[in-house]
Amino acid sequence: MAHRNTRLVSPALQTTQGSEGRRWRESGELASLTLCTSPGTGLVGIPIKLTVSQGQPVKLNCSLEGMEEPEMLWIKDGAVVQGIDQVYIPVNEEHWIGFLSLKSVDRTDSGKYWCQVETNGKKEESQHVWLIVEGVPYFTVEPKDQSVIPGRPFQMACAAVGPPEPVTIVWWMGDSRLGHPDISPSILNVPGINQSTVFSCEAHNIKGLSSSRTAIVQIKAIPFPPLNVTVTKITSNNASVTWQPGFDGLSPLHACTVQVAELQDEVVTEVFSVPPFARALPGLKHATNYSVRVQCSNEMGSSPFSDWVYFQTLGLAPNCTPQNVRIIQRDSCLILEWEAVAPAMFGENTLGYRLEWSQDNITQGELIVKEARANLSMWNPLKDLLIKVCILSSAGCGPWSEPLLLTSQDLIGGQRQPLYGTSWVPVVLGILTALVTAVALALILLRRRRKETRFGQAFGSVVGGDPVVHFRAVRSFNRVPELIEVTLDSIGISDELKTKLKDVLIQEQQFTLGRMLGKGEFGSVREGQLKMPDGSLQKVAVKMLKADIFTSNDIEEFLKEAACMKEFNHPHITKLIGVSLRNRPKGRLPIPMVVLPFMKHGDLHSFLLMSRIGENPFTLPLQTLLKFMIHIASGMEYLSSKNFIHRDLAARNCMLDENMNVCVADFGLSKKIYSGDYYRQGSASKLPVKWLALESLADNLYTTHSDVWAFGVTMWEIVTRGQTPYAGIENAEIYNYLISGNRLKQPPECLEDIYDLMCRCWHLEPKLRPSFGALKLQLEMILARLSLLSNSQDPLYVNVGRSQEACRSEDTMNCPFGVLNGETGAIAAVTSDYRYIMNPLCLGNDAESERHQDLSDGEAQSLLYDLEMGAKLC
Repeated sequence: MAHRNTRLVSPALQTTQGSEGRRWRESGELASLTLCTSPGTGLVGIPIKLTVSQGQPVKLNCSLEGMEEPEMLWIKDGAVVQGIDQVYIPVNEEHWIGFLSLKSVDRTDSGKYWCQVETNGKKEESQHVWLIVEGVPYFTVEPKDQSVIPGRPFQMACAAVGPPEPVTIVWWMGDSRLGHPDISPSILNVPGINQSTVFSCEAHNIKGLSSSRTAIVQIKAIPFPPLNVTVTKITSNNASVTWQPGFDGLSPLHACTVQVAELQDEVVTEVFSVPPFARALPGLKHATNYSVRVQCSNEMGSSPFSDWVYFQTLGLAPNCTPQNVRIIQRDSCLILEWEAVAPAMFGENTLGYRLEWSQDNITQGELIVKEARANLSMWNPLKDLLIKVCILSSAGCGPWSEPLLLTSQDLIGGQRQPLYGTSWVPVVLGILTALVTAVALALILLRRRRKETRFGQAFGSVVGGDPVVHFRAVRSFNRVPELIEVTLDSIGISDELKTKLKDVLIQEQQFTLGRMLGKGEFGSVREGQLKMPDGSLQKVAVKMLKADIFTSNDIEEFLKEAACMKEFNHPHITKLIGVSLRNRPKGRLPIPMVVLPFMKHGDLHSFLLMSRIGENPFTLPLQTLLKFMIHIASGMEYLSSKNFIHRDLAARNCMLDENMNVCVADFGLSKKIYSGDYYRQGSASKLPVKWLALESLADNLYTTHSDVWAFGVTMWEIVTRGQTPYAGIENAEIYNYLISGNRLKQPPECLEDIYDLMCRCWHLEPKLRPSFGALKLQLEMILARLSLLSNSQDPLYVNVGRSQEACRSEDTMNCPFGVLNGETGAIAAVTSDYRYIMNPLCLGNDAESERHQDLSDGEAQSLLYDLEMGAKLC
């Protein structure tokens, strides 16, 4: 390359900095700017400031003279700009112009830009440009959900930034505006409330306004009684009681009280801090009937006691010891005998005798037998053997016999006489039988071999004439393909992924595969038996890719799902047991397998379908469906707290265990959010269109808020017992259907409160959707209310008033969402975090107030409205 006098020049610099720059700022049209330096002089002139509205395109160009085929770099804030929208155009052999295009700028594009080339070992830089992106305010602090004591003051915080500044904050309580606008940041002092209320704030600047999320402020109350009080670990003198806390009244439980009563005796009360929600009950009498109950307290007071739970302690363990324990050695077998205990000494709950034998102070085996005789195995004849026996009952083991010691000399020398004499007749007969069988097989093989040529069998048997000529290829003696050992280091995955999976790798020999549980386009799930370290077998589910359709990249993506699951530890998130690699013939990629817990009832969608249209349909109570929703919300709350977005939440991806607990599963599309609060998908792939939020369909943008949208669709699936959402609407039509304001219809027999929660999940503005924590809380409140109504046998009212009819009108939307059109007064600013900014009147607040006004009539009270209006449940 020939180097000459190099210049980064701009003949149009002054004009672009003047009137042209103002035109860009005012109209937001395509902005073009040229940067320049003089040779060897470095930065020339003062930095240029360019102000552009958010969402507008910007183009920067840089002119270079005096160099053939230069390598020009665009720099932003000291870092090289990595992007495909960079073009270099030659004017002539030594004059080049480079362009950097920003198609739709947002706040992250703000910064200082310049171009740079290197010539003769020296870097030349152009003049700097400060790009300032203006738009509607961006929230840095939003109102948070909280629980407060009735009538006690509390505060709410809200803050937003520009540019442009200043930014003013307007507070709203429900549908009422509070006070005067305040300069950001703003603190709202609330003197106190006596019923659940919602708060939000708006941020205004000259570009428009943004609306914050809606914060729910709940009223604290006394907790509900504990649930599922269970007595476990019952012995003669001890027991343990466990329970699940009921609804905590929106205030953390700090203590629980356990009362234990012997029948017809006084009650013993004990108060202690929680968690854990369990307590040992020592010092009980054997073979005695007891009852126990529990209550819990928070700062508002104590809950009612749970119902009494009755249990009986076990009888005493046996108090007699086996006598005259002796050993008889017979070949490689040890026979242990002792004097049988008289039947009168056995109690009602006696199970038999228990043996233990150990070597080097390590227990080698245990055995429970009914008779006073046992055969011992799993011992090393080169080491001393220690044996003891006791009588075993359901209450425990009685006193052990005196340990019987057999030294290694005794075991090897066979000094102890066998119980029976050794007979050689069976041995001789066995050897003769084996020899005769071997000779017969050799003769048969030799006869067949005579008819074979080097390449196969050429002649068949002669039957009444000429031999029948045919050819049958000889079988290869190399039929078993060579298998190579596969490790994480040999399959070409990244070092980071190998590090994550190394401690959960399971050897293929440790488990066996059984029947097929499910099969899809890219893989299958099979039942398996995993051998545990203690020798026991655990039933598992093994997920694997199809053997003939994947590449090394597919293996890495498949194992990334396992690495994703490895980070989770929550009762309603599927846990990873391990990963394994199934060997295949040399030269072929191994089959990756993910080992998961076995779920007895399969996926939730299939379970719901069976309850409705299976061979033996069954009824699922509303309380059970609500528990399914609460479990999923709890698991998703945990995922969002770990900065994970699922991207494929649906009933088909939730599993049911044997206790009817729901676990969120299938993390093949999940992503860890390492910075910021969103993930933008870069390439096309098969996606669950009918479960995707609007911003995901429009911009491939995924956040926790888009997972909330999918949760709303999943709630609809649960309520309808597995019906297909948007039936009759093609995937390609979903976006237009939703952007027009349509949503899933309210299912028959669906409570208004539950459908209200679904509608909130489908709000047009992502940040106005409730959090998973708020959804879980609301569902728990509905479930608690249903339980109270069921216990008191009060009638259950469902709102079927005028507001519902109005909401379902064909000319309007099914629930109050904003509409993007010219008649709503929406501000047409588009940001990365606020894709749909609109006037608050477009959010359907009028419809909401109408519905609440109708609900207050008393004839059609909904459960959620009762709760929000402070109905006393205790």
